[in-house]
Amino acid sequence: MSPLERPLEPPRARRVAVIGGARIPFARSDGPYATASNQEMLTAALDGLTERFGLREPGAVGEFVAGAVLKHSRDFNLARETVLGSRLDPRTPAYDIQQACGTGLQAVVAAANKITLGQTESAVAGGADTASDAPLGVNDRLRRILLQARRAGSAGARLRALAQVRPSHLVPDIPRNAEPRTGLSMGEHAAVTARAWGITRQAQDELAAASHQRLAAAYERGFFQDLVVPFRGLARDQNLRPGSTPEKLAALKPVFGLGDPEPTMTAGNSTPLTDGAALVLLASEEWAGARGLEPLAYLTAYETAAVDFVHGDVAGGEDGLLMAPAHAVPRMLERTGLDLSDFDLIEVHEAFASQVLATLAAWEKAGLAPVDRARLNVAGSSLATGHPFAATGARIVATLAKLLSEREGPGRGLISLCAAGGQGVTAILERP
Repeated sequence: MSPLERPLEPPRARRVAVIGGARIPFARSDGPYATASNQEMLTAALDGLTERFGLREPGAVGEFVAGAVLKHSRDFNLARETVLGSRLDPRTPAYDIQQACGTGLQAVVAAANKITLGQTESAVAGGADTASDAPLGVNDRLRRILLQARRAGSAGARLRALAQVRPSHLVPDIPRNAEPRTGLSMGEHAAVTARAWGITRQAQDELAAASHQRLAAAYERGFFQDLVVPFRGLARDQNLRPGSTPEKLAALKPVFGLGDPEPTMTAGNSTPLTDGAALVLLASEEWAGARGLEPLAYLTAYETAAVDFVHGDVAGGEDGLLMAPAHAVPRMLERTGLDLSDFDLIEVHEAFASQVLATLAAWEKAGLAPVDRARLNVAGSSLATGHPFAATGARIVATLAKLLSEREGPGRGLISLCAAGGQGVTAILERP
């Protein structure tokens, strides 16, 4: 039998271990990282991870996968340029990935797929985002005029094209936190969903205060000592307010859904614009064993979903912009034969407190067990840390993996991330 006639053996699926993570402290936009680029922040996180796990030697990491949501044209090859500017072996292959706020977790999934199929032994995955150094686009009318001038066949035609430029054309296009299909900001979409699910202001403020208090407690006990790399004078997340209470948050004025009779969403129960970077080290068990590294947990399942937030049941709450995890998680649990009661820890990305509460309500409506709040975001989450879009997924994976490793005996954790464009990325981590 010739090699072409011999059937290929299907690859044996391997377990994917989460070895550890590294991130820089997250900072409010236009603050300490105002002049830091995506590449600079991502490099700082990668260097921290490289030093912590001794990854400098050639071939130590099979692949680097990362992305950013707000990218300059110079960031077209962000992951690879980050490798070349870091302490990691410059021969490490790298590529970019982007799925809005799900980017970091989707990068982890992409890397994990190659490990489980035996295509690589180890990978680093995550992302970075800066709301401070956001790209400014040329006014579209000016862009068209400049292209017309470039195509002109003579100096006279070029001058006639450039003569069309008006002062209004010099105003740059600034990125907007709005959905192109609806024109509404993410906050305004979340306000519609909060109204549909009857989410109260008090419930939102209580969840936000708990996020700050739990993050502060995690820092105080040294939980982040091997996860956070100091950067530009910061050693803790700048958005953290240890003294947050529901009573203090209740004094803030609403900022979204102002057309509602009783708007509930404020700057205190919504995530601020944030700069930061986060990464996760993934590997096969063989790779980890050869280096004497104990896996924190294993990535065992993942699921994505999307909703029709343009034409779907938005007013009814089912297809709100940030409600895709309400569909992804039940599908993933049905496939794995699990219920929410089977999880020791649950991590739900806190884009807005109202969105977290709406997601929990939707899971119950779908027939899943109620979430024990004592198991939800036990080390704080995005309302306290902030939310650099592409970095959040990796932050959550590393945090949850370490939380599971601290438990006595086996443990299981759920990750749920909503994302712009009506999408959601979810995953399961387990420690046997």
